[in-house]
Amino acid sequence: MNASKTKKAMSAKQREELLEVLKDRFEKNPQRHKGVEWAKVESRLESSPDKLWSLAEMERTGGEPDVVAFDKKSGEVTFIDCSAETPKGRTSVCFDREGWLSRKEHRPANTAMDMAAEMGIELLTEAQYVELQKLGEFDRKTSSWVATPDEIREPGGALYCERRYGRIFTGHNGAQSYYGVRGFRGMLKV
Repeated sequence: MNASKTKKAMSAKQREELLEVLKDRFEKNPQRHKGVEWAKVESRLESSPDKLWSLAEMERTGGEPDVVAFDKKSGEVTFIDCSAETPKGRTSVCFDREGWLSRKEHRPANTAMDMAAEMGIELLTEAQYVELQKLGEFDRKTSSWVATPDEIREPGGALYCERRYGRIFTGHNGAQSYYGVRGFRGMLKV
């Protein structure tokens, strides 16, 4: 347990630098969070060091997380990876551990589900992915694994989404497959 606390520790300087990056992105993209004040977001983040660590991991792996929702009643803030393409530090991964284990050779280093769990975030659902696309054009050259319903996952499949020709497409592959242009986008509620 101490090892995970140590792993998730951030120095004051790291927290300050991350908050600056997040604030800068927040201010440059007001269309993603109309009517939300940075002070409320920052206050929420400062009271959740474990969530700040998860955001640092999203940032470190190329996700460029930004605020996309704010619940006025609870104060909950939702961050989603808003990088133009699927985060580079999360590509070439199978969908989940079961898919990874089913590969007899050429296994990738990790899986989308395992990485998300390690980072403390969730994969976007198909519906969340479609909502994200209303805020900009994402994955025009790449694709992102999305949370997959049991009825598709149990027989071995997994879903991914991408934007091509001005439209959002949902496709499927075996959960054991992986590609250099496919990763995953995450969501974090703070």
